[in-house]
Amino acid sequence: MGADEVKQIIENGLEGCTAHTAGEGCDFQVTVVGDLFEGLAPVKKQQLVYKCLNEHIVNGTIHALTIKAYTPAQWQALQS
Repeated sequence: MGADEVKQIIENGLEGCTAHTAGEGCDFQVTVVGDLFEGLAPVKKQQLVYKCLNEHIVNGTIHALTIKAYTPAQWQALQS
């Protein structure tokens, strides 16, 4: 599995979100930005992303996953 495939799975599963992915093999780092994270605790944001990729985690295709999830405003603030 490649980073582009992980990106596509997340973006298809979380409407209106943009995913930035890195990694290869079974180890990935993802940053996901979307309005749906508004008002959610960090763990809830991560759970939404995990839900998209759960099948691949369970079957071992993804072994290690680092998730950062932000609202667009949070992401913009980090870019400054």
